[in-house]
Amino acid sequence: MKMINTLKIEFAQAYGAEGQPVQYFFSPGRVNLIGEHIDYNGGYVFPAALTLGIYGAIRLRQDNLIVLKSLNAMPVVTVDLNKPIENQSADGWANYPKGVIKYLLDSGYSLKGCDILFLGNLPDGTGLSSSAALLVLTAFMLRTVNSDTAIDKVELAKFAQKVENQFIGVNCGIMDQFAVAMGQKDCAILLDCETLQYKYIPFALKEYSLVIMNTNKKRELSESKYNERRNECEQALAVIRRYTPAANLCQATLANVEDYLTDDILRRRARHIVSENIRVQTAVKLLEQGDINGFAQLMTASHMSLKDDYEVSGQELDAMVDSAHRASGCIGARMTGAGFGGCAIALVQTDKLEEFTSVVAAEYKTSTGRTAAVYVAGIANGVSLLKG
Repeated sequence: MKMINTLKIEFAQAYGAEGQPVQYFFSPGRVNLIGEHIDYNGGYVFPAALTLGIYGAIRLRQDNLIVLKSLNAMPVVTVDLNKPIENQSADGWANYPKGVIKYLLDSGYSLKGCDILFLGNLPDGTGLSSSAALLVLTAFMLRTVNSDTAIDKVELAKFAQKVENQFIGVNCGIMDQFAVAMGQKDCAILLDCETLQYKYIPFALKEYSLVIMNTNKKRELSESKYNERRNECEQALAVIRRYTPAANLCQATLANVEDYLTDDILRRRARHIVSENIRVQTAVKLLEQGDINGFAQLMTASHMSLKDDYEVSGQELDAMVDSAHRASGCIGARMTGAGFGGCAIALVQTDKLEEFTSVVAAEYKTSTGRTAAVYVAGIANGVSLLKG
């Protein structure tokens, strides 16, 4: 409620209090509980939408301009619906909603001018999918105010992925957008990235809490080794296909990886993908059986695979995870997101959260010189229209 009240006040100051009714929306960030770098390799992932995210306010105008303003970033950008829309570096964050506007128009949607204001409590560039949250939110807002037609949220996720792939230039998979659009309160989503079949799994932690640990080392996916890793997976799959049919890398077996990949780098990349896909399926079974400790152990195994075989962790993430393991009450921890900075997550005894936070923050500061942000996260619904 505090975020909505702030958004209302700031919207009136930015755009004035007069005009058509203002509508308010929320789009969550997402955390992937296990199954990293699987979404573009055709396997299973296990994300959940977060109570942290991005709020949006929108009001229709009388002209053909869409004004984009964020309380978290500059600049303010105005899009003329009658002119070509291009990705321009000077527009920074606003290229994401600009891409949504362009692709909606290209898809045949009729858009009216409007004023838009964003306000988020989701850290940018930390692996919690701020980009997916912004893309899904913008598309959902514009579709809602410009049409009475029901919005298919699976198609919404696909649309947002297309914008990020083609307009932003990040070759991401579908997981982030799907979780942001389709999240369900207190549940994680077992998602088959090949077929988009999904199942909601209750995420009941009993005496434990999900803790997010922000390394405060930002990463920019388009400037990282993300696309390099994806290319390595494609190379590994091409080699394996010489010997056995496989529609994607997750259809290979660990024996295929060891037998057919002689290049050490490709072997390690593929070993992570295949073993991580197995961990996801095992993790869901353990959760369904109420085995939180077993699930937490798989989280730790996932981090080691991402660190050693996929090499997407780094000094800060490793230091954070190591600090978490040394703190009392932690039963499992791992990096989350694409890596190269961003966040890690941990399962921690709820009655030891204060001690855990203090120890992790102090140790991380000592080992890296950076200040961590540690907070407990809830599991939320996907993108939605809020009551004003």
